[in-house]
Amino acid sequence: MIVHKHPNGIFINNITDFDLEQTLDCGQCFRFSKTKDGGWYGFAGNRVLTLRSLNAGVLFENISLDDFEGFWRQYFDFDRDYAAIRSSFPDHPALRESTNFNRGMRILRQDSWETLISFIISQNNNIPRIKGIIERLCRAFGEQIANGFGFPSSTALSVLTKQDLEVLRCGWRTEYILDAAQKVSSGQVDLAEIAAMPLDHARKALQTIKGVGPKVAECVLLYGMGRMEAFPLDVWIKRAMKELFPGFTPQSFGQYAGIAQQYIFHYCRCNPESCRK
Repeated sequence: MIVHKHPNGIFINNITDFDLEQTLDCGQCFRFSKTKDGGWYGFAGNRVLTLRSLNAGVLFENISLDDFEGFWRQYFDFDRDYAAIRSSFPDHPALRESTNFNRGMRILRQDSWETLISFIISQNNNIPRIKGIIERLCRAFGEQIANGFGFPSSTALSVLTKQDLEVLRCGWRTEYILDAAQKVSSGQVDLAEIAAMPLDHARKALQTIKGVGPKVAECVLLYGMGRMEAFPLDVWIKRAMKELFPGFTPQSFGQYAGIAQQYIFHYCRCNPESCRK
């Protein structure tokens, strides 16, 4: 990857395995949306970013080189060799098809607190509604930033009541959001400590939060803590494992099982009939 200063921000090129739509619209984050002119606009914590494909590269608009190197480079996982990871996967026709379909997908390195709340909200929900709830959460309780609102801190949410959160229209998830906020803000649940735990211990620690079951815990570990061996099992992946990968377990995919999972998940979501024998 080559990084250039650009009159409108930072431009990167000579990077393989990076596609904006495959990365930002594959179900791992909920605060980026496609713009009418074909770019992407969204937020990460209290940061705002507009990106667009340009001349075989990507333009990061209105940010400095320090912004890119200090945050966005890691956020988009640019220093990981995804081609080498794909070559480490088992040689399986369904996996080859999934990875070929998603070659531009990267796992974002999101904030663990934002990921925790986002995937609590995601339970039994569809992506447009998830995005709507998160937008209302940020607008009501987040810090105002350029052209939008940042993601509210655990401290900001911990002092709220169920009545305060009625504006979100998220039903039974309200109780779970408040429990997570109170436990994280008080230090009862330390997300930084959990990120460094052995995986089984980390799973158990996350599941002490009300409403966090195995699937949400795996999502937080993968998308919010950089644990690439975590393997969320939602309805799409359970179907794929049963019908396309009989006899396989998450461990069958190796230390980057979470990346394999995301390739399979997005492929099955976009091609549902192909994920059946």
